[in-house]
Amino acid sequence: MPDSLPLSMAFHGWPVSQCQSPSTPLAVQLQSGIRVLDIRLAVVDGHLIAYHGIYPQRTPFQDILSDVHDFLTAAKTCREALVMSIKQEDFATTPLPYFSQCVHDEIMNGPGGRDMWFLENRIPTLAEVRGKVVMLSRFGGDGSGWENGLEGLGIHPTAWPDSAKDGFTWTLKGTLVRTHDWYNIPSFLSIPEKTNLATEVLLPPAEGELSTPVLNISFFSAASFPLAFPPTVARGFGWPKIGLGIEGVNGRLGKWLLDQLSGGGKDTTGSDDVRIRGWAFMDYNSEPGDVVPLLVECNFRGRKSGEEGWE
Repeated sequence: MPDSLPLSMAFHGWPVSQCQSPSTPLAVQLQSGIRVLDIRLAVVDGHLIAYHGIYPQRTPFQDILSDVHDFLTAAKTCREALVMSIKQEDFATTPLPYFSQCVHDEIMNGPGGRDMWFLENRIPTLAEVRGKVVMLSRFGGDGSGWENGLEGLGIHPTAWPDSAKDGFTWTLKGTLVRTHDWYNIPSFLSIPEKTNLATEVLLPPAEGELSTPVLNISFFSAASFPLAFPPTVARGFGWPKIGLGIEGVNGRLGKWLLDQLSGGGKDTTGSDDVRIRGWAFMDYNSEPGDVVPLLVECNFRGRKSGEEGWE
């Protein structure tokens, strides 16, 4: 990608909190093309541990940082860039400022240290962040202890409504961020609606509707008790091809991408060469295995001269 282009760890707790297969640890995800990571953390005995909801994921934050550092310093991948969303899972028991301090200290003293991170509250160009991690901070506090305070916490959303079905928007230094994070769906019967809402966010607004740059963030993950555990939502169940069961979000996303990329769909501008852009967060990203390559292919479709860093 041109330099001028703007730019999960839940393996345990099945079926309530497990969101990834043990066969696809972080290092494998990175090699398969994953570039945006959703990291949920809690403080245990003074150290950050990966958590998802109430379940510990047995992975210290330092191990995550080590895998990321290895990837970003390897000869073949040292010019890659990652985005890491960091969210506090123990906000009910750990004070927000203390959690923020723990994240700061572990980043600064961890593999790669400060040099591995882009911590400005803006969307950088790719040239600025090759070999680095762009932080999306989904935790509170007032920025105390961070370089430049709140402006040094990475991309920092002004608000994040809980499970907003219709999505929400926020602005970041002149960029409109369109976000879908409806996770608390009523049951598996909402899987089709969940998929439709999550995919719509990845399409550009109607031509002429907005004059500002747009960043799309869409969560294809969802969960609720007892009829929509993460494995059910992502993978579905039964044999939907013969009418017995229901297809999961991932399979439906794959079909939608195939339809869009093969010319079966038009974007909101009416163009046949649909432009699908954004950050897509998925549970069980390797099931089915063709979804990630299809998302990667979207980077090469819908390019427009003079836009998105393309000459």
